[in-house]
Amino acid sequence: MRRFGNTDKAQMHQFLPYAWFRGNCVPFDQAKVSIATHALHYGTGAFGGMRAIPDPQNPNTMLLFRADRHAKRLSQSAKFLLTELSESYVIDALITMLKKNKPKLPIYLRPFVYTSDLGIAPRLHDIETDFLIYGLELGDYLSPDGVSCRFSSWTRQEDISLPLRGKISGAYITSSLAKTEAVLSGFDEALLLNRHGKVSEASGMNLFIVRDGVLITPGVDQDILEGITRASILEIAANLKIECVQRPVDKTELMIADEVFLSGTAAKITPIRRIESTVLKTERPIMKKLRDKLTAITEGKDHEYADWITRVEIEKV
Repeated sequence: MRRFGNTDKAQMHQFLPYAWFRGNCVPFDQAKVSIATHALHYGTGAFGGMRAIPDPQNPNTMLLFRADRHAKRLSQSAKFLLTELSESYVIDALITMLKKNKPKLPIYLRPFVYTSDLGIAPRLHDIETDFLIYGLELGDYLSPDGVSCRFSSWTRQEDISLPLRGKISGAYITSSLAKTEAVLSGFDEALLLNRHGKVSEASGMNLFIVRDGVLITPGVDQDILEGITRASILEIAANLKIECVQRPVDKTELMIADEVFLSGTAAKITPIRRIESTVLKTERPIMKKLRDKLTAITEGKDHEYADWITRVEIEKV
């Protein structure tokens, strides 16, 4: 069978040495599933993505951003798989894993609940589920200086056919197709429209624009994922007295907007510098204000948002 690209993936990612697997921390290379695993074949899993960074004031402490919100969303996503996954269990597993790995650099954590049975019937009833977490070192997922985007030929799914209020693994076939289409045609990222021709989101990020000082983002009725970074930006903006509107966004609005940027756990806040042949403005005062504020919060420097940060002491001095 033909293999495309670099198959030595171990050299591309620096995974944490320990993963959470079947209720315990085990060496990463021992956390393996069967090739017959149900979720592998049917996309019947749900995942989260979380960032943790060393505390700039105390490198023996890791800072988890909005761990409670991430755990809540994953717990809700698990319900679509007809399984119970408590928020407290997710948090406890994350903390245990961080203490075991003792990371010294910024990391990305991937908790994943999935159907672990070995059956072949596409179903969610009478089936075993399990939960795992792995992590890897991660700096900037996208260039902080900005990315180029194209409108994808693929359409964002609708909630009537897929539970978009959950972060369901099977849904990411569309994101994968859109991302690859964009990259192979010379762009960094893809923007997906919904069935009604309105802007929904990027391949794995939410989208914001600024017009005449107003921060605008597609609402939940536009088939978006309810991003946690997105919700955080809206709350920060409101506290900064920036007017915020959630409404449908036309593709042409992006071409004439004063600012356009993406948000997500991996992407953080990333500006869009070009959409297809349109070069966008480089002055982004509102985005900069939001990004500076979000950075200060994630680094534990903003006491107003101290409850957004979970501090995990990974090594006693």
